[in-house]
Amino acid sequence: MVGLVAAVVVVVGAGLLFAVRSPGPQNAGERVRRAGAETISYGVDDTGKADPQRVADLWLPEGSGPHPVAVVIHGGFWRAEYSRDLMDEVSADLARRGWAAWNIEYRRVGSGGGWPQTFEDVAAAVDYLKTLAGSRSLDLGRVVTIGHSAGGHLALWAASRHRIAAGEPGADPAVRPRMAVGQAAVSNLAEAARARVGGTAVPSLLGGMPDAVGERYATASPAELLPTGVALLLVHGRDDDLVPLSQSEGYAAAARGSGDSVDLEIRDGGHFEHLDPDSEMWAAAVSGIGRIR
Repeated sequence: MVGLVAAVVVVVGAGLLFAVRSPGPQNAGERVRRAGAETISYGVDDTGKADPQRVADLWLPEGSGPHPVAVVIHGGFWRAEYSRDLMDEVSADLARRGWAAWNIEYRRVGSGGGWPQTFEDVAAAVDYLKTLAGSRSLDLGRVVTIGHSAGGHLALWAASRHRIAAGEPGADPAVRPRMAVGQAAVSNLAEAARARVGGTAVPSLLGGMPDAVGERYATASPAELLPTGVALLLVHGRDDDLVPLSQSEGYAAAARGSGDSVDLEIRDGGHFEHLDPDSEMWAAAVSGIGRIR
């Protein structure tokens, strides 16, 4: 019934798990989420209440499991006006293919995010899978991260957290992915900042340019955290005019030089085809992660 709001809340471990029903879908993505996913809180605000920015949608496949897990991370140059509904369609597709898709939200620039909050949230969301593994039959030995654009940056970063110095945001991960997929990923933050990829997006995320806050770039940029020791897949559109192909080409070369296993798949198209489950770019991504199924 339109206008009716219902929610079920239960306590599991240190977190609140809740299934959300909103008062009528706002867009196609919201309709998909209502039909197929459970929204779960992985963090609380300063008052101890569940924070609507620190939630994720868990899409479970059919069957009893244990299920391999894809951590799905949306882009939007880390800005508050973009949210996880960008990844609803591909999350639903992953579940149809037998994956548990963990489509995460996080604090973004303009809504309490930036340095270090955005990184703390992504780390917390990935690590929260350890809390959910038993009750949701998740296989933590088969975890991949996959993200688009700025979410591609965060997917590569999340799989590199074991390389972060102790005490820095994201260090000492509780869950270690086996593979990371960057779809048009912003993989070298220093280069992206100097080239004004996304305008002022990168310095807004980190609070300054590389010469001013270089230590933050060292912790936050995937290009600074090589080798990862995990399988890497980069998918990029030949005609992408938002995140240049050179971001993936440069990262792939550096990763190979460090000894990492990396595949670079270049496809015809631009920036947003990655979000279409029927696209060649998405087909390249799901084919790649199929290697660890």
